Amino acid sequence: MQSHKNAILRQEGLMAAKTFDIPDDCRYSRSDEWIRIDGTSARVGITDYAQTELSDIVFVELPEVGNQVEAGETFGVVESVKAVNDLLSPVSGEIVEVHQSLEEHPEWINENPYGRGWIICIAPEDLDAIDGLLSPEDYRAYVKERSDK
Repeated sequence: MQSHKNAILRQEGLMAAKTFDIPDDCRYSRSDEWIRIDGTSARVGITDYAQTELSDIVFVELPEVGNQVEAGETFGVVESVKAVNDLLSPVSGEIVEVHQSLEEHPEWINENPYGRGWIICIAPEDLDAIDGLLSPEDYRAYVKERSDK
């Protein structure tokens, strides 16, 4: 089992403290995607914070294997009972695998965003580009900053 640190984020008023899972073995984008290196490719999904904010996910529009994406470019869409959001690639590269089962089971993103809720696997053009993304510590601070508003 991977070791995960939880970010405990407190909100004033009637809201109870919220806890979001932010694994130490991922990097993060400001648009709330995570990326985890696996050899020469990387799995990508949305963070626990993002899926919590979206609420119940009911549909995922997935890209095609072989598509080229640029960092910050839309590669798909996730729709929840609350909103429709673009999925943005955290790095440039080729999509080498797509989690097709999410078409029938979009709720997996809510249930396990860092496990069976992954969305795509990408072969990054430059693995070093991942170092330019937010570290787990930086992402925790970024989530806390937005949660406190």
